Amino acid sequence: MLFYLTRRLLLMVPLLLGITLISFVVIHLAPGEPTDLQTEMNPEAGTELKERLRAQYGLDQPLLVQYAVWVKRLVRLDFGTSFSQDRRPVWDKIVERLPVTILINLLSIGLILLVAIPLGIFSALRRHRLFDRLTTLLVFVGFATPSFWLSLLLMDHFGVYLGWFPVSGIKSLGHAYLGPVEQWLDVAHHLVLPVLVSAFGGLAGFSRYMRSNMLEVIGQDYILTARAKGLSERLVVLRHALRNALLPLITLLGLSVPGLIGGSVIFESIFAIPGMGKLFYDGVMMRDYPLIMGILVIGAFLTLLGNLLADVGYALADPRIRQS
Repeated sequence: MLFYLTRRLLLMVPLLLGITLISFVVIHLAPGEPTDLQTEMNPEAGTELKERLRAQYGLDQPLLVQYAVWVKRLVRLDFGTSFSQDRRPVWDKIVERLPVTILINLLSIGLILLVAIPLGIFSALRRHRLFDRLTTLLVFVGFATPSFWLSLLLMDHFGVYLGWFPVSGIKSLGHAYLGPVEQWLDVAHHLVLPVLVSAFGGLAGFSRYMRSNMLEVIGQDYILTARAKGLSERLVVLRHALRNALLPLITLLGLSVPGLIGGSVIFESIFAIPGMGKLFYDGVMMRDYPLIMGILVIGAFLTLLGNLLADVGYALADPRIRQS
């Protein structure tokens, strides 16, 4: 297992470099430059000013030279300085926004697992019955509902009409004057709607995967043998069937790690949450190349790490994989 982990970690380095190279080229091929946003709305800005700005940002150099300079900084874990007006280091911006996004997505993943696994098990054990048909209908609704539409619907009903939850931000105006417990409750109150929106689509998918896995497992011969020995249905399901049915979900959980950033763009923008998704959206709109690359590097690293965690989880759950 140690040799396997070492080999996978070493292979992550060239893969990460290849991903960053493709991303670097693609974002520079997109129309427009950061200098355009600073000069187009200024009638006194001429060609000379634009060229000075391009030289200041290093955009006057060949693309491969720009990438080599960026990689040298990346080795030192330096993502450069943002092209925005505040000229803050990219790493400081990411560290400032990352905890919010991680908190929201971890809560949504926890909610998904807490609901989807029992839902999938009960649907499989009650196949083609009323409960299974209702959950199937819920799945189709979950897959077909756009997250932005659901966000606006929840904001209008629970935020504006009923007034139960805030519709923007993660803190109230008087947050700084509250006690520690009240501050946590205030943040939790603001995160109810974003977490529900984030978990809704994943809940539908995970419950269906769990149902199909359980249906496949409970039809195996060793499940029939366990039932023939007189074991209770609860023991058969929880001890013999559930563990094997969870194996494909481990892969899904590993691949969902990159969604900690990428999947937050829509609902963070709608709910005005200062997280990584909102930061990435603003960076794309402002053509902030260092900020975009910094977030893409973290997303690529999380993707590779998610694949590695999925493989390790498979090995821990299935002894046959460890032996091979």
